[in-house]
Amino acid sequence: MAHHKPNLPHKTCTVCQRPFAWRKKWAACWDEVKYCSERCRRSRDKGADHA
Repeated sequence: MAHHKPNLPHKTCTVCQRPFAWRKKWAACWDEVKYCSERCRRSRDKGADHA
């Protein structure tokens, strides 16, 4: 997989355990980001699933 921006910080999603890279929309809140996607953020509480 070719990475065009190899120097971006990465984290591991607390839900799916996959690595994900920094995004510009997270510039102001990168320290609080825990999920790679909205889907993982919504499914963080397995019991509170209202979809």
